[in-house]
Amino acid sequence: MKILVTGASGYVGGRLVPALLAAGHTVRASFSDPSKARRLWWHDDDRVEIVKMDVLDADAVQSAVEGMDAVYYLIHGMGGDDFAAKDRRSAANLAHAASAAGVERIIYLSGIVPQVAEKQLSEHISSRLEVERILTASGVTTIALRAAVIVGAGSTSFEIIRQISERLPITTVPDWMRSLVQPIAVTDVIAALVGALTVDSESRHYDVGGPERMPYPDLLKVYAEVADLRRPQVNIPFLPTDLVGMLAGLITDVPSSTVEALVESLHHDMVCQESDFAGDLLPADHEFVGLREGFRRALAEPSKRIPAAQLDPVGPMPHDPKWSGGSGGGVASLIAGATAVVTGTLGAARGKDS
Repeated sequence: MKILVTGASGYVGGRLVPALLAAGHTVRASFSDPSKARRLWWHDDDRVEIVKMDVLDADAVQSAVEGMDAVYYLIHGMGGDDFAAKDRRSAANLAHAASAAGVERIIYLSGIVPQVAEKQLSEHISSRLEVERILTASGVTTIALRAAVIVGAGSTSFEIIRQISERLPITTVPDWMRSLVQPIAVTDVIAALVGALTVDSESRHYDVGGPERMPYPDLLKVYAEVADLRRPQVNIPFLPTDLVGMLAGLITDVPSSTVEALVESLHHDMVCQESDFAGDLLPADHEFVGLREGFRRALAEPSKRIPAAQLDPVGPMPHDPKWSGGSGGGVASLIAGATAVVTGTLGAARGKDS
């Protein structure tokens, strides 16, 4: 099949393309800046076509979609005053182009939608749900994969866990952060994305998660154990969400708007409501990567002698974001982290007493 992968320079897109090639497909990979393609080892593969595409430019999207059998939509915003409007416009451009070009299938990587009233959803989850509906309304068969926390070096969720754990001497846990999560390794997500290409199904969504569920603080504990960090957890009941998001944005290198959006989602259980994705999308002999194994592989430093094409997708890759990676072992960062915790705690206490 001829496949368009949008967002090919991103964390998932850069890892998905090799899997599609291995499955025998040809790929058209879109980039807002094609020069970024040079960071990806597969950019000069004869089976890959690199194209420039601004998803907000309807003509560019139409050109990129022409002649394709299927499209992977791996683009979404995480912050900014108008990110939801841009998400809406981008999805509408893709939906219209795919329908006009006779594309057979759209595959969209979204996020878990918690079982609460829509008005209680965070802004970024609401936007992803709206994008899913826009794509489905195109008339093209649309398979949406709603993934939970993705484990792997370079993943936004993983890097927040890594950097907070490294840079804070203790872990502060508000009461509202005890919701359940269901992490899944990026290799399992990639396998499901490839399977979604050929699954015999009408438009629908799949919840995608790993075999383990746990409260978010337990996820942090497991990471600390695997990373050999001593990080006691302290319950601070009255820390408001916006304060925690702000502090996490200051402590980590991940863009603050992204951190704040993800922190907001921790108010609700982010777990699969159904588990049929494994039977429908994954090979019968597929073995999930366990959480501890995923953390170990994400933390492993690859040998410089290993060609990029042979690197473990769960581990670091050359195209991962510049803000990814650990750097929290120094005294200065521990002091900064402790100061942030104390400041946040005092602020929460003042808010309670006022």
